[in-house]
Formats: sequence, C-alpha cells, structure tokens
Amino acid sequence: MSSRFKFITNLFAKEDSKSLNSAFPIRFKMLLIISFVLLVSVSGVIFLASYFFRKDSEGVVKENNIKINDILALKVKSDLQSIRQDVHITAAGILRNPKASQAIAKELFGFDQSFILIGAYGPGLQPKFEVLNEDFLQNFDYQKSEIQNLMGTIKEKVKKAYSGSTVIWNASPYFRHPMLCLAFPLSESKDTQTILVTLVKLDRLLNAFQTSGTTETFLIGEDGSVLAHPDAKIVLSGSKLNDLPIVEKMKKSLVDNGQFRYENKEGAYYLGAFKKLGIGGVGVISQVEEEKVFQAVNDIQKRNMYLLVIFLALAFIVVYIFAKSLSTPILALVEAARMIQAGQFRLNLKATTRDEIGVLTRSFVSMGQGLEEREKLKDSFGKFVNTDIAELAAKGQLSIGGERKNCAVFFSDIRSFTAISEKLEPEDVVEFLNQYMSEMVTCVKETGGIVDKFIGDAIMATWGAIRSSGNDSLDAVEAAVRMRERLLIFNKGRGSVKKPIIRIGCGINTGYVIAGQIGSSDKMEYTVIGDTVNLASRVESLNKESGTDILISEYTYDDVKSKFNTISMGEIKVKGKVKAQKIYAVLGRKGDPKCPKTLADLRKLVGIPTPEKK
Repeated sequence: MSSRFKFITNLFAKEDSKSLNSAFPIRFKMLLIISFVLLVSVSGVIFLASYFFRKDSEGVVKENNIKINDILALKVKSDLQSIRQDVHITAAGILRNPKASQAIAKELFGFDQSFILIGAYGPGLQPKFEVLNEDFLQNFDYQKSEIQNLMGTIKEKVKKAYSGSTVIWNASPYFRHPMLCLAFPLSESKDTQTILVTLVKLDRLLNAFQTSGTTETFLIGEDGSVLAHPDAKIVLSGSKLNDLPIVEKMKKSLVDNGQFRYENKEGAYYLGAFKKLGIGGVGVISQVEEEKVFQAVNDIQKRNMYLLVIFLALAFIVVYIFAKSLSTPILALVEAARMIQAGQFRLNLKATTRDEIGVLTRSFVSMGQGLEEREKLKDSFGKFVNTDIAELAAKGQLSIGGERKNCAVFFSDIRSFTAISEKLEPEDVVEFLNQYMSEMVTCVKETGGIVDKFIGDAIMATWGAIRSSGNDSLDAVEAAVRMRERLLIFNKGRGSVKKPIIRIGCGINTGYVIAGQIGSSDKMEYTVIGDTVNLASRVESLNKESGTDILISEYTYDDVKSKFNTISMGEIKVKGKVKAQKIYAVLGRKGDPKCPKTLADLRKLVGIPTPEKK
C-alpha cells in the first residue's frame, strides 16, 4: 500500500474513531426497552386487577351493609313492636282492673325479665299506674326511688308522645345496665292524653349488634344518641354521634335508606349505610373501615409488587445475556470497521449465528477480501500511473478532456547516457536506472509533484496539474535541489565502468498548460501539453552548454527569487521562441551555509566541467 494512502486512511480513522464509539450501546437499549415494556405491562395488569378487585370488594361491602341493615332493622323493629304490644296489652288490662295491677304486671315480668317498669301517665306526666319489676330491683340492687327520680327527669323527653309519636330514648346513663325507655300514646285514635312508658333492659338488642367480621353496626336514636352498640360502654355513657357524617346523612335524608363513603374526624375513611325503622326516628347504621376492607387488596398488591421485582430481575438477567450475545458480534463488526479504516483488510471474523448478524459478518469478511484485492490492484496500478491520478480515477473524479491550469513543468536528463549504456549490459542499465529513478521520484513526491512520464533516462514531472500548494514553482525548484543533494550521495563510491558517476541537467518552466486525459479510445494517459511544456524541455537542454545542472525560466524565477540564490545566464534564443528568454541557474537555498557562492563553486560541487564560451 502506498504511504500516501496509508496516511489518508489513518487520518480518516482518527477522525471517525469517536463516531464509532457508541454513546448508548444496543444491549442497554434492549434492557431499557424490554424492562420498560415488562414494567408497564405487568404494572398495568396489577393495577387493573387491583382496581377491579377493589371495586368488587367495595360492591360486596356495600351490598353486605344493606343486607345487614335490612336484617337488623327488621329484627329491631319487630322487637320494638313486640315490646310495644306487650306493654299495650298489659296496660289495657291494668286500666280495666287497677286492683289487679301487680298480678297482671307480674305475669308480664315473669314472662319477659327485660321489662323493669310499665306505667300509664296522663297530662303533665301524672301517673295513672306505675308497676316495677321487684325481682329486677332486688337482684340488681336498685331502689324504687331511683326509678321514680328518673321518671321525674324524663318529663321533657317523653312529652312528644302526647302528640301521637313514639319516643325511644337511651336511659342507660341513669343505670348500671343498658336501658331503653319507650313512650307512646295509649291509643292513636281515641285517647291521646294518656301515654304508656316502659323501661326495658337492652340485652336482646345488644346481642343483635355484636360486631361480626369487619362490619360495625349500631342503633341510633332520633337525637343522635347511641341506643345499641357492640361496645356496651358507649351505650352506658349516653354518647351521641351527631358529628358522624353517616348519622348526619341519615337524619337529613328524606328516604329510609342510603349509603356513601365518608371520612371521620380521625381521618379514616369508611363505607357506611343506614336504614330507618320508621318508629321513633330510630335507624340502624353499619360501617366498615376501608383499610380493613381493602387489606386483602393491599396484601395482594404487595405480593404482586414483589413478584414484579422478581420477574424484572429475572427478565433483566435473561435480556442482558441475550443482548450481550447480540451486541458482541456487532462490536466485533465495529472493530472490523476500524481495521478496514486503518487499511487492515484481512479480517479474523467468523459468523457464529445463522441470523442477520451472521449474514452481515460473512458480508464483512467478503467485503474485506474485496477491498484487499482492490487495494493490491490500486497499489500495483499506482506503480504504472501516478498514485494521485490512480486515486482520482478510482473515485471517478478524473474528468475526460483537458483543463487549463497554471503549472510548474520539470524535465531532467542524464548526461552522456548513451555512452554509459554502451559500456554496460542491458540488465545493468535497467538496474542502475531503477536505483537512480527511485531516488529522483522520491524528491518529486516529497514536494507534492507528480511524475508525468519517463522518457528513457529522462523524467517529466509537474506541480499544480492535479492539486496546487499555492507556489508550484517553489516546490519544483526545491525538488530539483533535493535531486542534486541525493545524486551527490548516490555517486559516492561510484566511478568504475560498472558504476559510472551520474550527472544530470534539470529544466523548469512555469505557465499555463492543458492538463487532462490524452490518447485513444484504447489507451489514455493523464499529461500536460502546451508551449510551457516545450519551453521547459528547451531550458533543460541548455544545461550542457551552460555548464549547469538546474536552469529555470524567468517565469519560474519570479516565483522563487526570494527563496533561492540564482545567477542570470543572460538572454538565450530558444528554438520555437521569437523573443529571447532569460535563463537563471539555481545555486541553492537562501540561508543555506552549504549553498555554492558562485557558478564555479557549483560546477566544482557537482563535477561539471567549464564549457567553452560561445
């Protein structure tokens, strides 16, 4: 491979090395994408399952609350009506036969031990009769005065019964046992001036309101007082729950039942329902704390989240292994691309899979082999055609036809080459010419020139035909000076018949030429033609009679006079030119201590005899 192509390839490799470094590898993309899909899908399933389970649980709780309320309301209403009926029958019997009041009441007390007092009261709560359960008072150590004092305090509370309503009131705070006070008119149609009042022990109702599972039920009076509750202490304390949203909702409701979600003063959310009994403004309330209801849902969510984390971890491991198996051959292809950019076309790649990656790997190997063959061909082609021209031709950038360009044209020739070649075998001539040409061509390439052609022992080169450095004359003269220096080194140890000393003459001219592909349809070459080329050839031929090795035209001189020491050789009539041409001999670089000071010093340095004056 040519050194110029290696330099360009390495340059591109350095510039593109950063672009080949992936900022976001494919394995991490796959991990993120698949993990995101799993997370979204599984989380969505968990959310939807939990949501519908929560909704189903909420529906079951609400339905259960309604059923419990209906059952309890039916039972409490039945019990209250039974109490009312028993009291009414007993009171009617006593009012018909006041003398037998104790016997009639004792019959009821013996049948139902929950009755403590039965009484009939006229206007102003004047008693018509009042019968106490003596056994209850004796068994639980209550005094008659306590009952009588109570009746004096409830005058305002039972007054509503005179208007035909039923009054149900919690009398428990006045006793050591849960007590219920009922007051209702003796007759709803005839005698509303007489009311019946009874005190009943709440055992039968409290048993119905014992907490079952997560549902809490209680009986609320018209004034918001708790008539029955699973916790007997609440009943005994005479607590009121008017601040409870469900109680407030029930009291304001125009219908006999309802349910809704609410928050209590502690910040806990409940699902509650109420059912009005239609007697004395009493209602049954059932409520369930959401945290308890949805505990199972929350537990399932937690378990599902644990499973999600486990599945994601397993999926992460599996996807990582899969992504690595996918990205490893891709990274190998990336490295192969770097090698190709660096000019290493022989790739040590093997397809390990039969998928698209395997196909791509085999294609990469095949491409590397093709590029290697192409580079070998271009390298071989570059030995016959200039490398720059070969590259332009390979890229299809070499235009057909000619272009007018300003170039520096160079010609060199070996002095007395015919006499030298006669003394050598043809093989020896070819060998020493190859050695000589290699040294001279190197000087042309080092200064950015291209060798146009070899004409026997002569070399034709140009600067600016393909690309220009800005001062092609300077590059051409520098190449000629380097040839002089290389030739001095080349001639060391030479001087025999087999190894004769080589002396050359160089001519340089600068001007406009026609550069392009010239030839026939079968064979073409890239060259330059024009008067500038002809003058450069004429200038080179003047070296022999001038006793010089490097001559330049006045056009070239104008471009290099500030950089090189020259000597004017006068005006010389050149064949093909009407006007005499000014010619200059190049001594060397300005500022170079080894530069010859005079033409005689130059001739002595390069071994040129002084020519006869003409």
